[in-house]
Amino acid sequence: MVALGMAIIVFLSAVSCREQKTVVILGDSYSTFEGYVPEGFAIWYDSNPKEENDVTAVQQTWWYKLCKKEGLKLLGNNSYSGSTVCNTGYDGADYSDRSFITRMPQTLGYSAERPNIILIFGGTNDSWSDAPLGSLKFADWTEEDLKQALPAYCYMLNYYKMYAPESRVINIVNDGLKPEITEGIVKAAEHYGMEYVRLEGIDKGWGHPSVKGMKQICDALAAML
Repeated sequence: MVALGMAIIVFLSAVSCREQKTVVILGDSYSTFEGYVPEGFAIWYDSNPKEENDVTAVQQTWWYKLCKKEGLKLLGNNSYSGSTVCNTGYDGADYSDRSFITRMPQTLGYSAERPNIILIFGGTNDSWSDAPLGSLKFADWTEEDLKQALPAYCYMLNYYKMYAPESRVINIVNDGLKPEITEGIVKAAEHYGMEYVRLEGIDKGWGHPSVKGMKQICDALAAML
């Protein structure tokens, strides 16, 4: 089980004392904030002002806003800045130590019960890093398949279908991705009977959601819940 920092424990206690729907996040830099992801995970967002982005408080992040707005209990935020879904990262490097498919089992270890909602926000770094695309594949994955974005995404959804069949899985599709990745995520979600939301016109600073963009993402997800 991945250890959570004190900050996230404080957040959980502050959300609400009533019975709530539970949620976990599997993400990349868009979902990070210092002190709210597992120790040792790379982050992009923190409280230090950035000239290129105006997000400086965890309360401004899309997931914090969503939990507060919808009364969700956040069990864990398993987000790692720069991570790809597949095992190939920037410059063809081996990202099997941080990939979504490596970390996905951790998202089911925050509680003895399966989360009600699993939010997957990935594919951005697979697109930006020019990771191999491959093709959608729904069974018999090889090690080589898992180095490619599309078969790895299918592998990930199949994992949740098998081990969290009662959880509501929502795939968040960033705007500006390679068309092959956008279409692949949508088709994979449809194949496994899972939900997705395609983001459009998200306000960003240095490629990452701004305060305005975070609210746009929150609103898009809230409309589905």
